[in-house]
Amino acid sequence: MKLKQQSRPAQHLALTPRQQQSIRLLQLSATDLHLELDKILQDNPLLERGDTPPGTPEREKTPQETLPDFSSSSSPGIPSDEEWTSSRIEAPEMSLREHLLAQIRLTLIDRRQLALAELIIDALDENGYLVEKLEEMLDWLPDELDIRIEELELALSKVQALEPAGVAAGSPAECLAIQLKRLPGLPYITRKRALAIVENHLPLLARRDFSRLKKHLGCDDEDLDEAQKAIQRCHPHPGARFSPEKAHTLVPELIAFEENEQWHVALNPSAIPHIRLNAAYADIMKNAETRQTAKTHLQEANWLIRNLRKRFDTILRTGQTIVELQQKFFSEGAVAMRPLVLREIADTLELHESTISRVTTQKYMHTPHGIVELKYFFGSHLVTESGSTVSSTAIREQIRQLIGAENRKKPLSDNKIALILGEQGLVIARRTVAKYRETLKIPPAHMRKSL
Repeated sequence: MKLKQQSRPAQHLALTPRQQQSIRLLQLSATDLHLELDKILQDNPLLERGDTPPGTPEREKTPQETLPDFSSSSSPGIPSDEEWTSSRIEAPEMSLREHLLAQIRLTLIDRRQLALAELIIDALDENGYLVEKLEEMLDWLPDELDIRIEELELALSKVQALEPAGVAAGSPAECLAIQLKRLPGLPYITRKRALAIVENHLPLLARRDFSRLKKHLGCDDEDLDEAQKAIQRCHPHPGARFSPEKAHTLVPELIAFEENEQWHVALNPSAIPHIRLNAAYADIMKNAETRQTAKTHLQEANWLIRNLRKRFDTILRTGQTIVELQQKFFSEGAVAMRPLVLREIADTLELHESTISRVTTQKYMHTPHGIVELKYFFGSHLVTESGSTVSSTAIREQIRQLIGAENRKKPLSDNKIALILGEQGLVIARRTVAKYRETLKIPPAHMRKSL
């Protein structure tokens, strides 16, 4: 058989820097956005903050030179900028993202593979977990990039090989398993038992049900103790040490207000960064020696302003749709929350569901009932005896209120709470009550009892 070379045309586009920036800005919280912008402004001399001291004259700006406000601070019910001023948060010496990017850029040479790896790194939460499935990422990536799931899987494996061990896992079990496989000096049989526990029996370990664990593993107390000690050497949140130790100040990017007996929402003026082109850029462009560098900075500056505008526009549209659908919540509280899923908002705004997931994560709204994350407005539903549906968020609130009003000498059991809700037409199993109670971080009845 003769071997011969063949060439076939194929599209292999990389994610553009503008696309990567747009995705990253969308998923940043308000606090992290300002920290990110501080770094960008240090690197790009053509960008500056538009905030000026009172009384300082400003030149007239063109619409393209500044990020416009999407709402007015004089809107009814919206506090002034001074009332919403939030303390700045000091950034850690190196963030998890910076730590991982520094490693991956030394590992990968191919620009396409590097772009996909950076995309995965940008999708990690503060604990180092990849909360979005690769299939979901593939859905919202542009079709013209011709990205295959195998490429994302390869990029994920490269990121999971970085330090700290366990980063980019999709679950606590996978995170611990990655670390166990890399623990040095661990006997084969101990590693095997420890992996079996985290991959198949983690709930038993959490409940300290050692009898059933030994039965499943076919081992004695000493063997189980060694496996447990190996697991204890692992860190369930590998990215946590890169997070600032100081508690984050919640900065609501949206503010709900009532007007003409209807609830509306506007962007919080204090959360909007006022970024503009530096007035001196024209003089820099005239210098032939720096013209090419300035041209690159100018392009990057325009990208940033457009991506910021897109970010806040998407957040506002999402918030407006949520408020329209959850009017009763703002008037009556969590017990009036209606069932809502991401798909409903995505379809209304003609956006991908994963985009709505990014928009609603670590983005907050100031409401009459406190500052809440946008994800709070979403929840599954249960069907009542009458055939209507009720939000799981509303049920959790009813459980919280029932427990808050209980007799501490005779606290309500999960079964009793289920019966009370059943009398109200909400047929719910005892184990569902227990699950909702645990999400509210309320201990079981025997631990709530007082003399």
